[in-house]
Amino acid sequence: MRTVVVSGDGLTVEDVVDVARGEANAELAASVSASMERSRAVIVHAVRGDAPVYGVNTGFGALADTRVAERDLAQLQSAIIVSHAAGAGAPLDDATVRAMLLLRARTLAAGYSGVRVDLPARLIELLNLNLLPVVPGKGSVGASGDLAQLAHLAQPLIGEGRLRAPGDPPQGRPAGQVLAEHGIEPLEFAPKEGLSLVNGTEPMQALLAFSIHDAQMLVTAADVACALSVEALLGTDRPYDERVQVIRPHPGQLVSAANLRGLLAGSGLLASHRHSRHAVQDAYCLRCAPQVHGAVRDVLTFARQILTTELGAVVDNPVIVPDGEVMTTGNFHGEPLAFAADMLAMAIAELASISERRVDRMLDPAFSRGLPPFLAPAAGTNSGFMLAQYTAASLVSENKVLAHPASVDTIPTSGKQEDHVSMGWTSVRKLRDVVGNVRACLAVEICCAAQGIDLRADVAEPSVPLKAVHTLVRSAVPRMDIDREVAAQLAAVSDLLPQICETAAEGVPGFQ
Repeated sequence: MRTVVVSGDGLTVEDVVDVARGEANAELAASVSASMERSRAVIVHAVRGDAPVYGVNTGFGALADTRVAERDLAQLQSAIIVSHAAGAGAPLDDATVRAMLLLRARTLAAGYSGVRVDLPARLIELLNLNLLPVVPGKGSVGASGDLAQLAHLAQPLIGEGRLRAPGDPPQGRPAGQVLAEHGIEPLEFAPKEGLSLVNGTEPMQALLAFSIHDAQMLVTAADVACALSVEALLGTDRPYDERVQVIRPHPGQLVSAANLRGLLAGSGLLASHRHSRHAVQDAYCLRCAPQVHGAVRDVLTFARQILTTELGAVVDNPVIVPDGEVMTTGNFHGEPLAFAADMLAMAIAELASISERRVDRMLDPAFSRGLPPFLAPAAGTNSGFMLAQYTAASLVSENKVLAHPASVDTIPTSGKQEDHVSMGWTSVRKLRDVVGNVRACLAVEICCAAQGIDLRADVAEPSVPLKAVHTLVRSAVPRMDIDREVAAQLAAVSDLLPQICETAAEGVPGFQ
């Protein structure tokens, strides 16, 4: 198992996902203590001076002009944590909380926040012990970062809030009790430390990282699903020819077209009707797949670029810049992430939309080029995959609602001091639902296409790469000649999707 070293430098999407899902460890770099000391010294000096410094010796938000006496500074920092811990809804899952611990530690370790090394060290300690703060999933407007979620994340550092140790229920137990069981003393915050724990976009970063990682697999799976459907529908690969693709050279389109060419190369099914009249032009859901799938790839590339920048950014407020000045900033505003998440939700939803149209063609005998109704050899007595299309249609329609951008909304908070917000937390949360729905829709298509290829067995075999994919699917989901539960079949194929992509890649040089 690899180790992700938290030094304050940028992380990758894969770093975040691997640590969050327990596939990598995290440790704080030895150099962090020294690199954080410069900004920490500035805050110590500011506390001793007369000038108001936001969040150090003043209140927060609309209370920025309210001066706080030196004797109350420690209470000020713990008060912001407990008062901002105002989230609602079911707790976030373990992977998301682990990602948040990693990401907030990374931001503080960058050395711009003026806090002690004790804070990122404690966050990494909780992560490695798998002692996870209970963080409600709702209640952020994505402007001063995700204040409520980060406050719940920070509470256990001072022995407040709730922690769940391995084996604990989702609601966890009192943090002080769990810390005591592990011999951990709660921290007492120094000036600015409470504020530095709640200002940031890390919760948005975490959920967007998961969606980008999972969507990368889905754009590949969509190409495989389409190629299987082309085989089952006796389609043509002519529209994927490189000679026509290069005259509209969008990067993602070129990749998807190359994938489809490679997957379909040498197909006996395509050769069996190469010169027949029915294959002059296929429907758009087949013919335009590179244009649709490719456009999704391009939006995914954009979203990854945005998140990669954010994973190396400092999103605290205020920050101490290298010349020692304490500067107020708006870097915690979630608009870049909100836009990226909304765009990705709209884009990836189209993978399900076009996939469902291919499913419908395979099930409808008027358009399936000789396949039995609903892919049922004994249709009438059996309904075949009729209801699988209902499921896909339902999820596609749900995605249309979820794809409405949250980032076009705003609502003033904090006495109108924070008068324009990103709603990025809503954007990344609903994106996760879209990603799950798309995965389910692609599983429907692969199930149906595998059945269609079985029903073409008397015509010819598919290409070598797609035959390997078909064999993999059949190892988990036998052909359905007599009706049986469909949900279990769809779930099995959904679980297989990463392996399906790997199998396809093994048979197609350059597949991506």
